[in-house]
Amino acid sequence: MTYNNLNEDEKKIIEDGGTEAPFGGVYDNFYEEGTFICRRCNSPLFSSKNKFDAGCGWPAFDENLPKAVKRIPDADGTRTEIQCVNCGAHLGHVFEGEHFTKSDIRHCVNSLSIRFIPKEDKRPIIKHE
Repeated sequence: MTYNNLNEDEKKIIEDGGTEAPFGGVYDNFYEEGTFICRRCNSPLFSSKNKFDAGCGWPAFDENLPKAVKRIPDADGTRTEIQCVNCGAHLGHVFEGEHFTKSDIRHCVNSLSIRFIPKEDKRPIIKHE
């Protein structure tokens, strides 16, 4: 499988499971119409329609696109990691029971794990499988 080239900061997040600093990511306070894709493999992950301001310092989504994200319990037993189904890229963590939205789910995502494709952009989103 061929992946996009990543810089060192992106590798620390996507490959090593790191977390970027809160309130510093480009997509934290970002509300344009479009689709958020995996930075490593270009798979569609989240619609901008599901993005909301959780005040947590990272982009938050109350729903992922169907079959786009997998959940893996963290070793500490308190959190659940989310990864791209297609390539296994670390995206962030998912939380439930916070009552931010109707779905009661918050996908807390690192900006460095995703890229934004505007709604007006008619280029196809490349999905590697």
